[in-house]
Amino acid sequence: MENILTKELAWFYRIVHVKEDDDSVELLVDESKFKEDLSIELEIIFGKRVILKKVGSSEVERELTQRFRSSRGKGTEEKKNEVQSDLLSEVIEEAISLKSSDIHFEIYEDYTRVRYRLDGVLIQKRRIEKELYLEFVNIIKIKSNLDITEKRLPQDGRTKLEGYDIRVSVIPTQFGEKIVMRVLGKSTDSLDLNMLGFDKDELKRYLEAVQKSNGIVLISGPTGSGKTTTLYATLKMLNSVEKNIMTIEDPIEYVLDGVNQMQLNEDIGLTFSNALRSFLRQDPDIIMLGEIRDKETSSMAIRASLTGHLVLSTIHTNSALGTISRLVEMGISPFLLSETINVTLAQRLVRKLCDCKSKVAFNRNHFPSTYNLSCETGSYFKEVGCKKCHYTGFSGRRAIYEIVIVDRELAIEISKETNDFNKILKKRNIKTLADKAFDLVMKGETTPSEVYPILINAI
Repeated sequence: MENILTKELAWFYRIVHVKEDDDSVELLVDESKFKEDLSIELEIIFGKRVILKKVGSSEVERELTQRFRSSRGKGTEEKKNEVQSDLLSEVIEEAISLKSSDIHFEIYEDYTRVRYRLDGVLIQKRRIEKELYLEFVNIIKIKSNLDITEKRLPQDGRTKLEGYDIRVSVIPTQFGEKIVMRVLGKSTDSLDLNMLGFDKDELKRYLEAVQKSNGIVLISGPTGSGKTTTLYATLKMLNSVEKNIMTIEDPIEYVLDGVNQMQLNEDIGLTFSNALRSFLRQDPDIIMLGEIRDKETSSMAIRASLTGHLVLSTIHTNSALGTISRLVEMGISPFLLSETINVTLAQRLVRKLCDCKSKVAFNRNHFPSTYNLSCETGSYFKEVGCKKCHYTGFSGRRAIYEIVIVDRELAIEISKETNDFNKILKKRNIKTLADKAFDLVMKGETTPSEVYPILINAI
């Protein structure tokens, strides 16, 4: 037991070993540090049943000092762990203040670093002393209910820090373990459809489509394009005491009061399609699926919409009408799609230039040769970098949308299994993602390099 109960664990949890047998271990614990689920955490660490006896802080302090003396003096290990725990809190608080979505802890041969994903791009803000990094990793593992003795295999866990739900991923690398923490459970104050980047006409058409009593609303785009935020903002707008809203998500990124949210767990068979099948027996009005990945899930979504439910979901495609092609490839009849889909929406997130931007003359070489520019004169801006934008040149992001309302005329085109979607967009005067991205450049809101990937994929 003395080998398992290290100085770090003893000081961190303020626990003292009393006795043990093959099945259990008895520990003294500082009553000021006691919490209801502490025994569960310790059972994961020790691999056996834990019996806790609460005692006064002074008694635990005395026992810890006597049993785990350090050449650096009384309380050194406790102080060390407190410093590391405080550092973790500082990192989380800094990530939240920066509105960062992910925190990366990385170790290399000669140094470690902490990076934050800010506006979709990683920036480095901190370093941790290499000799402290191992214990820092252990503290994160302990807080996430992960095995601190397992250093060869990837591990995934969850924890709650500074009032935020955090998903933790640990993987072994050449020089140690890398950790990525995804900040979940964020404030819902920013979930407002009026603030996401829709223009007035787009928002009007989108709201008409999502306020129908049945049908399917599909939002497409690559990972990190803001699909989930648009979905949550839509659910928040639709949420009312008169409606039963149910979701199946992976992961639950925002907690919406009044919405019944379920976490995907494929290890026990809780898949999108199985959850949806159960939802239909729960008298729902609105159903949100985190993602449509296969024919079974798409078929269930269509079945739900045909029986009078509004279904919202995401799908990985490059354009709004490309969603139709993707579902046809999955084996869904174009006729069924034409009868059930209310709106298909494609979106991307584009970083906005900071006020420190500088003007440059128009240069055709800054744009893909395959993209048909609407103009080739004038000027736009490039990023510079200042303290306000953390020297990235960008501050915040906005979404751009390609929205296709599936009305009767388009439904007929879809049912004919047409593939000339570009012709349909032009006929309906619908601006593509690429056209909107180019407009942002010419308005001075972003740069050619920022929208280059969108322009090069233009249809």
